[in-house]
Amino acid sequence: MRILVVEDEPNVLAFVEQGLKEEGYAVDTATDGELALDFAQTYPYDIIILDVLLPKIDGRQVAQTLRGRGLSTPIIMLTALDDIDDKIAGLDSGANDYLPKPFVFRELLARIRAQTRNYQKPSAANQLQLADLTLDRLTRRVERAGHEITLTAKEFSLLEFFMRHPDQVLSRTQLGEHVWGQDYYNQSNVVDVYVGYLRRKIDDGHATRLLQTVRGAGYKLSDRD
Repeated sequence: MRILVVEDEPNVLAFVEQGLKEEGYAVDTATDGELALDFAQTYPYDIIILDVLLPKIDGRQVAQTLRGRGLSTPIIMLTALDDIDDKIAGLDSGANDYLPKPFVFRELLARIRAQTRNYQKPSAANQLQLADLTLDRLTRRVERAGHEITLTAKEFSLLEFFMRHPDQVLSRTQLGEHVWGQDYYNQSNVVDVYVGYLRRKIDDGHATRLLQTVRGAGYKLSDRD
């Protein structure tokens, strides 16, 4: 899952970014409203975490602009403004949720999970399956042929992205940007390394190899030759 965090306070931004990465999310960051609009309309985010008091364009205007342009990505608004009128203004601008500062990080994670559930139909949001491989996005449980597979956070994110795009060839850049976000460009062969880890865990011991290399193009998850 890829998340955009928009926050101009360096300490808060670093705290949220680090916490989300430790949970296995790919994170991009922006520090003003103009960058937020540019990023949100360029990359396919699953969640946007948006501060209200931003330089250049405030968060409410960012949310309103994105909604006006047809973007339906869930927005969780973070702000030190906790007056009821401020909350109403934030929600009316297009935010799905509103979390006052200071906040407990576990609560932010719970709100992210809730918005993920609400954004998509339960069957699409929670249960993914290809052949005898299954992935539950809520419990983070992966099984093949009924046997549980233990994955790291990055391996899980990588497999989830593959399973959301079955039979589709995904380039290294697509995989890297989704799973590692902005950090991808500092790690030249990280996608190949993690695809290797993932392939051993989901394919070893099975007659049908699901994670396939498409030479010169990337990788795909498919039960077809």
